[in-house]
Amino acid sequence: MLALLAGLGFGLSLIVAIGAQNAFVLRQGLRREHVGVVAAICATSDAVLYAAGGAGFGPLVERWPDAVVVMRWLGAAVVLGYGAMAAWRAVRGDTRLAAAEDGALGDSPGRRLKPVVLTTLALTWLNPHVYLDTVMLQGSVAVTYGDARWLFTAGAMVSSVAWFAALGYGARLLAPVLRRPGAWRVVDGVIALIMLAVAVSLLAG
Repeated sequence: MLALLAGLGFGLSLIVAIGAQNAFVLRQGLRREHVGVVAAICATSDAVLYAAGGAGFGPLVERWPDAVVVMRWLGAAVVLGYGAMAAWRAVRGDTRLAAAEDGALGDSPGRRLKPVVLTTLALTWLNPHVYLDTVMLQGSVAVTYGDARWLFTAGAMVSSVAWFAALGYGARLLAPVLRRPGAWRVVDGVIALIMLAVAVSLLAG
């Protein structure tokens, strides 16, 4: 139980920081658009990476630095592209969302599922930070628990499921605030700034 709780706390400490993935999940939650799918992809991806770290695959990532460099540049390109779209929405405004009434936005309308899934996968798997955190860092801590390392890993997995579900579905509590004029411009402006900061950090290595 101690290892499980330690993994839960450790996982939350890694995942709660605002980044490109969390910003995307938050916006999907605010839009009430494919929230369950997005949260499931993020949590499942983390589970796979946490399992790899628990199994001791961290050293393999260190042996292939060129692969990390490629992912860094691809990830920066994806984040910059999404950030540019958010900036454009902030300038232009999203009148469809601003004028929406309660219940008008469900989990299925809006953008088609495929581009949302592809964006979620790109923001998750093309970010080299995710490998450093979930595979190498989490794996290096998990191994110190010996035979209980899988309980520690399971705790980290639970933290991911809880966080993305809370972030995605809890975002709709902000709906009354977001019906104010200009609120979505502020949201998209903040997301654009977050994406830009993440892209710069990736490009800077």
